[in-house]
Amino acid sequence: MSRVKMPEVNAGSMADIAFLLLIFFLVTTVIETDAGMNRLLPSKETSPPVKQNDRNVLPILIDKNGQLFVDDDVVELKTLRTLVIAFLDNGGAAKGSEGYCGYCRGERSSFSSDNPDKAVITLKNDRETKYEHYIAVQNELVGAYNDLRNRESRLLYGESYIQMEGEYDNPKTLAKRKTELKARIKKIREMFPLKLIEETN
Repeated sequence: MSRVKMPEVNAGSMADIAFLLLIFFLVTTVIETDAGMNRLLPSKETSPPVKQNDRNVLPILIDKNGQLFVDDDVVELKTLRTLVIAFLDNGGAAKGSEGYCGYCRGERSSFSSDNPDKAVITLKNDRETKYEHYIAVQNELVGAYNDLRNRESRLLYGESYIQMEGEYDNPKTLAKRKTELKARIKKIREMFPLKLIEETN
């Protein structure tokens, strides 16, 4: 009795189909990128000493247990932004002097910063400080600057600083509008320049 021959499957085109499917998935797959802050952890080398009056420097320290010190006082993270805004917006220089800040709305204390341009924040953290504590403090510091920049931007231009940055980064924004936004963003940054010095113990 003769054996019945089974028809052979032509597998030649299967490789082509698999290759096409592979290309399809590579082209259509969206690779998600991690979102976060564009920050580098401070190096072991300490920054050069800041030549400033003590009142123009706000020292912040995060210890290895995540405890936060501002000017040697223990503070809660939730109060940090308010303290930083009060420091930056103080405007302690005397009226009529060279460093007087006309747009500052702080207490104008002679024991705090003269103006935002002279105000410097020093952030020190222990080598054993947890990364989440470091990032939480960074968020509050950047948030304080953004709050002040948004305030002045709304007063001058009727729109927030964050909105202007977002519109400027949008590739669909027209070139003429981008030029206008660039000048406005620059002016706001000059009013509240971010001066942050980081060190590690």
